[in-house]
Amino acid sequence: MDLTTVPGFQHRTVLLDEAVDALDLTGARASGIYIDGTFGRGGHSRLLLSRLNPDGRLIAFDKDPQAIATAEQIDDARFSIVHDSFATMHDALAARGIHQVDGILLDLGISSPQVDDASRGFSFRNDGPLDMRMDTTRGMSAAEWIATAPQTLLEKVIRDYGEERFAFPIAKAIVARRAVEPISTTRQLAAIVADTVKSREKGKDPATRTFQAVRIFINKELEDLETGLTAAYGMLAPGARMSVISFHSLEDRMVKQFFASKAKVEQPDRRLPIRAADLPQPLMKLIDKIKPSEEEVNANPRARSAVLRVAERLGAAA
Repeated sequence: MDLTTVPGFQHRTVLLDEAVDALDLTGARASGIYIDGTFGRGGHSRLLLSRLNPDGRLIAFDKDPQAIATAEQIDDARFSIVHDSFATMHDALAARGIHQVDGILLDLGISSPQVDDASRGFSFRNDGPLDMRMDTTRGMSAAEWIATAPQTLLEKVIRDYGEERFAFPIAKAIVARRAVEPISTTRQLAAIVADTVKSREKGKDPATRTFQAVRIFINKELEDLETGLTAAYGMLAPGARMSVISFHSLEDRMVKQFFASKAKVEQPDRRLPIRAADLPQPLMKLIDKIKPSEEEVNANPRARSAVLRVAERLGAAA
């Protein structure tokens, strides 16, 4: 298991070997072009580089300026980093003259350094500014959005992105509190939720779902995933694979449904005179679904909800 560090923090890459192994960097494939769509603190990128031949190439993406700073410390001519979402990969790679790649890895969600750094505002466990932006150089912070969002939108986001059954009373409580004082810290928001949600899930803080929902909304995570999956499929060469690690049900459902839609074909009426060679063919092949081992979960409890799904591009090039 790879451990990468930044000052004051430690990040343990989840499903490190499994996600990279699934891309099958063997033989001539080790000289290909690969994408790490979520650099994070570089665990997957470093392992990919260790398996690439000297003429291989790796392009990584990340929205987080701290991740970009870590990536820029990698002194390897085969590696480059793009400060943007993986959803932009089509245009970003086209600008570099790349229109097809040999494998793509996406590790969704947030990294341990982001969660553990109170100044980023992702966690309710330590008080800090209510920011939650993965890219702190652009966009609206969580505090700014919460200060102005209509109650109906607050409720919808908390319900749909957090799968929170108490979305209505939480949204109502937020609106009532912001009329008295600005909600600008993580502790303020967590306290509002804790005072509102009386029925708690065992082992889970009542603010968990609300924080997840706001983070997903602020960073357009599901929109980026939808766009990114389509872009990634379009970039894959025939025989190339995509490894996607998700950490909550909304992400995993989207990945599962996307892969399934490409792997399934509508069969024509058997009564029609169609030759076997002319029958519709699947566009992708489902390769694997992997969850962390008990050993990995014991060593890193944050891995417990991770799911790795792998699919392979079939047919002719896009």
